[in-house]
Amino acid sequence: MISVVVPAKNEAGRIVTVLQNLATLPVDHIILVANGSKDTTMQEVLQLRIPKLQILYFNDCLGIDVPRAIGAKVALALGSDVIAFVDGDMVGTFSENLMELVDGILLKHLDIALTNCYPSPPRHIERYNPTFQWRLNLNKELGLDKKINLATPAHGPHAVSRRLLETIPIRELAIPPVPVALARIHKLRIDVATTIPHYRLGSSIKNQIHTNKIIDTIVGDCLEAIAVFKTEPRNRQVSTRSYMGYNSERRFDLLDHFLNEKPYSI
Repeated sequence: MISVVVPAKNEAGRIVTVLQNLATLPVDHIILVANGSKDTTMQEVLQLRIPKLQILYFNDCLGIDVPRAIGAKVALALGSDVIAFVDGDMVGTFSENLMELVDGILLKHLDIALTNCYPSPPRHIERYNPTFQWRLNLNKELGLDKKINLATPAHGPHAVSRRLLETIPIRELAIPPVPVALARIHKLRIDVATTIPHYRLGSSIKNQIHTNKIIDTIVGDCLEAIAVFKTEPRNRQVSTRSYMGYNSERRFDLLDHFLNEKPYSI
């Protein structure tokens, strides 16, 4: 069974395209985790007639990446063997790539199937953006840099196996690089399964303040993942600088409450 988890917050004008694209795929469930929207996202979604669509609505903002963990729990309860993740603003056309991610789990027996968003990177790409340097640092630490280069669950669609979700705490999906570190510790299989150049994702363009906070979030997440891999206390600081970004807005309290509800009824 295959499920796709779609986090969405204030994606009016985009979410319908994303869901309609996914509806054409041979997947069993599309799990929309709608949280904290103040626009017409929900009104647009409720006009759709997609039988495989399930909607999880949260009045509160869950924070970046937390909806992935929420959706993963539901997908697991539905009996999914493959759980793919596509952000609610990705209006690009990449259906074949999504199925390559699914095939990476089902046919290549990967536990984390990643997307390469930089198929033709310029030399020394790590100098362009701090996230590139720290993504590379993390992948080197994990011994994966030759295999996956800059790929990360924090960027682009990706998929995970049921085995991964039964091996690591689902809560960790809320910090995307950490599951990669934990998968490595547990000797699970990680690789790039498809290539989608960044521009083809069709992600919405945000302002510079958001961009800077995303950079700090991803850098901090990579630092946490490195600490986890080294079995050291979690840390988001280098020298005297802390990389918090949006981390403080992640509602782990709401996530823990949801994860601790047993049994979860569909």
